[in-house]
Amino acid sequence: MRAIVVNEWGGPENLVEREIERPEPGLGEVLVRVHAAGVNPVDWKTRASGALIAWGEVPIVGWDVAGTVEAVGPGVTLYAPGDEVYGMPHFPRQAGGYAEYVAAPARHFAPKPASLDHVQAAALPLAALTAWQALVDTAGVSAGQRVLVHAAAGGVGHLAVQIAKARGAYVIGTASAAKHDLLRELGADEVVDYRTTDFEEVVADMDVVIDAFGGDYGQRSLGVLKPGGHLVTLPGPDGIPADTRGVRASWVLVEPDLKGLQEIAALVEQGLLKPLVDTVLPLEQAAQAHEIGERGRTTGKIVLTVGRTA
Repeated sequence: MRAIVVNEWGGPENLVEREIERPEPGLGEVLVRVHAAGVNPVDWKTRASGALIAWGEVPIVGWDVAGTVEAVGPGVTLYAPGDEVYGMPHFPRQAGGYAEYVAAPARHFAPKPASLDHVQAAALPLAALTAWQALVDTAGVSAGQRVLVHAAAGGVGHLAVQIAKARGAYVIGTASAAKHDLLRELGADEVVDYRTTDFEEVVADMDVVIDAFGGDYGQRSLGVLKPGGHLVTLPGPDGIPADTRGVRASWVLVEPDLKGLQEIAALVEQGLLKPLVDTVLPLEQAAQAHEIGERGRTTGKIVLTVGRTA
């Protein structure tokens, strides 16, 4: 099969196409023919250093996949060949999403939302599961609460805005001015231009803050939380302030989640969640996809196509 492998750790130019052996599904696994693969910041961060990931013999980045079940391993009852699925297999272990086939546990996938094509579906798993696990599983966002989403137009952010809104929250997002109208269309009640305004000066009494930036954003966000509020940081544990001043602070590392994928698909089918796709490129242009992503100016997700995408 074709795959984009990491020739050596470093820049995007180290992503090269290679013919490698197709995986076979083991006990409890399915083999998925990949039609589209999402591109995420974790992809280019791990490509640059190789850190934190348990790599296979041939390093292949990519975790977001959408495609068709090609074969099932012994013991699998959830799927049959021909079923359309989407998922985020194996994370944080290597999944090998930038390839024509992926083999992984059956419950790392869920049925693809029928209203989405494979490109749209591939834009969802890692970012949407991150948002879901941060907002729902960790912070328990409920109707009437006030939620602040940093980087609200980004891959995780634009989905977090919609998920929080679907749960009845009042949602405020930070983003550049050019993206404010879009975020209002997605359900944001207020939008703050982080380039011209310190959010701490105009935001207060939040129940939950989702921090996708890291750096000093966690510390700065503490001041806008009400007593008992919850800061959820996404980039890593270093974003959790040492002194939380009477509020809760958590770091979420996304994990494969069949139930979460099913809940996300249900929101899609109800018209409450829509993935935004910024750029679509063929698999062989993975290096260009990383270059675009590393500029940090995308709205929504970058997706690679691998064969059929309808």
